[in-house]
Amino acid sequence: MSWHLSCYAEKFKLAPSADLLYSLKSSQKGIPVSGEARINWQVIESESQAKLYRLSSETKVPLFGKILTSSSNGSIMDFGLAPDRFIEKRFRRAESTTYFDRDRKLIHFSESDLTYPIQGGEQDRLSATWQLVALVRNHAEQNKVGREWKMFVAGQRDADPWVFTLMEYTKIKTALGELDVLHIVKAPPPDAQGQKLELWLASNFDYYPVWIRFQDSNGDQLEQKIISITKPLK
Repeated sequence: MSWHLSCYAEKFKLAPSADLLYSLKSSQKGIPVSGEARINWQVIESESQAKLYRLSSETKVPLFGKILTSSSNGSIMDFGLAPDRFIEKRFRRAESTTYFDRDRKLIHFSESDLTYPIQGGEQDRLSATWQLVALVRNHAEQNKVGREWKMFVAGQRDADPWVFTLMEYTKIKTALGELDVLHIVKAPPPDAQGQKLELWLASNFDYYPVWIRFQDSNGDQLEQKIISITKPLK
């Protein structure tokens, strides 16, 4: 099966625009850090232009302020999110940009000379979670334990295939109460040293990611758990 999402060419049931606030816990080289994270997800509709999306993420800790900001912007096509640009800024590092050049049908990077062809369905590291949310929302009756979703995902310097697997249906306790969730895992291949990503999507809250956990091969871990979800007034 192709890593690209042409097989999912359908009208997506996108999650409504929302601002999500999370508590943050992190362990970096054995040192615990806490703070807050915020994700802003916007679906923009206009009669005069294509349907667009905007995503931004911000992570803050008391001692250092913003330690990570990222954004993803693009359009919405039949297969879902089609990023145009992914920008990331880490603490004490220069900003990096990943470009999805749809005229040349190439993904390229400000931080490397690598390029990858655009075939349809490629994501960046921020949009991938929200593309997954859209996939999960579509044909929810097919979401059986063991189901997989495959994507080709670009980061700061390169891109690689991701496989998300539905591990279980469970319940978790949060600031919003006890929630029914789908526990989904993106693990690196057995012979790779990539990052593990775990997501808990709340079925009774539009499948928003209410718990997010990143774990690096060196043991460093970052965890975001939902505090509040705010939707714009109509």
